[in-house]
Amino acid sequence: MALLIKNGTIVTAGEQYVGDIYCESETITRIGRNLEAPPNATVVDATGKYVFPGFIDTHVHVYLPFMGTFAKDDYITASKAALVGGTTTLIEMVCQGRNSSPLKDGFQFWMEQAIGKSACDFTFHQSVTRFDAQVEAELKEIVQAGVSSFKVFLAYKGAFGITDEELYHTLRLAKQLGVIVTAHCENEELVLQLQKKLLSEGKIGPEWHYWSRPPRVEAEGVHHLMTFAELTGAHTYIVHTSCKEALDEAMAARARGVNVWVETLIQYLVLDKSYAELPNFEGAKYVMSPPLRDKSNQEVFWNALRQRMVSTVATDHAPFDFKGQKEMGRDDFTKIPNGIPSLEDRVNLLYTYGVLEGKIDLQTFVDVASTQAAKLFGLFPRKGTIAPGSDADLVVYDPNYRGTISAKTHHINLDYNAFEGWEIKGRPSVVTVRGEVAVRDGQFVGTLGRGQFIKREPTHF
Repeated sequence: MALLIKNGTIVTAGEQYVGDIYCESETITRIGRNLEAPPNATVVDATGKYVFPGFIDTHVHVYLPFMGTFAKDDYITASKAALVGGTTTLIEMVCQGRNSSPLKDGFQFWMEQAIGKSACDFTFHQSVTRFDAQVEAELKEIVQAGVSSFKVFLAYKGAFGITDEELYHTLRLAKQLGVIVTAHCENEELVLQLQKKLLSEGKIGPEWHYWSRPPRVEAEGVHHLMTFAELTGAHTYIVHTSCKEALDEAMAARARGVNVWVETLIQYLVLDKSYAELPNFEGAKYVMSPPLRDKSNQEVFWNALRQRMVSTVATDHAPFDFKGQKEMGRDDFTKIPNGIPSLEDRVNLLYTYGVLEGKIDLQTFVDVASTQAAKLFGLFPRKGTIAPGSDADLVVYDPNYRGTISAKTHHINLDYNAFEGWEIKGRPSVVTVRGEVAVRDGQFVGTLGRGQFIKREPTHF
């Protein structure tokens, strides 16, 4: 199929100019002015609009068993929501429990959840929730199959968390294979003991979740990981970094030569801990780990994005209904399924409350929401930029659109939206996946099951 996008303001991480983009056989083949297309081509007039590379979410959960329940999305609802929001590639965590079946079975199971359902492209971080000789052999097979990133948890003791010995051997293997290790950094023992203390004092509401994992707990987790990364030489990526204390630990390690990159989430840039303190258990909608922080952290992270101290803005999309799921923790905040739904709204929130408020420029916007993700995780230049030979994943973005976020109109399979009633100024008007139009004016018009598993080569030796 042929596609021509005409007269748009093309924006990449390093450039901005007006031009036409011609695509065929799923890739961008020409960029110029006054390009012609064959009679059967799809033509999109992008006059007065931006054209961005398809956005990449480095951290999502679609299939997720957690705290005795399961996330509500599947790849049908999640991929539709992602595309409507301008995200054309998902990187999901394969999250097996510590005592579950062999890792390669889990990898295959997660793959089966996506193949034949997803409308957007996808790949995975392989979680390592234990380590032994069998796991090492299986990890090598999974890397050969096209996964070039691992995920470790320094939290969730007894469920996902690994021991220091296992952490050492995982990082050692990752260095050997050229794999980057993404990490959830919170000190699991401190979390457990603080939870016990708070509950013993009758502090059971969602507002107490924050105090079971305050900033220093996250910072200690980062410090711990950085020590192991320094001594193994492994390349590491800290997921969902939420507070200045944790960021400072990462930057101190980077200054002494540790290979570390930092991710934050859209919710940490626009929400604060007061949301988790809302009355009548409404705060449970905003319970996540690490928790929402004091508002003062927002400017810290906007500044860190401008300076590229923080490389990516993701979502950690974890969709659990308020009714029946978040309510599991009404009498015990430790039983509230963690997570917030933000897959569909990330790009629009980042543009509205970042670009339009002068906190980041358009090039930074593209860099942190697409290009750096592609470079760090072995997708560039196939993804993350607009150039001949790149996949024709394109977002024609209408800066004149005005709308309101609502659970009544979102595409995720959830009974609430964490940003209910928020205004957005701009949205994708056309989104393409490898040259096929998948979204027009906020409506999914693509093909379910067309999404491909994107194989990635290790690049972090």
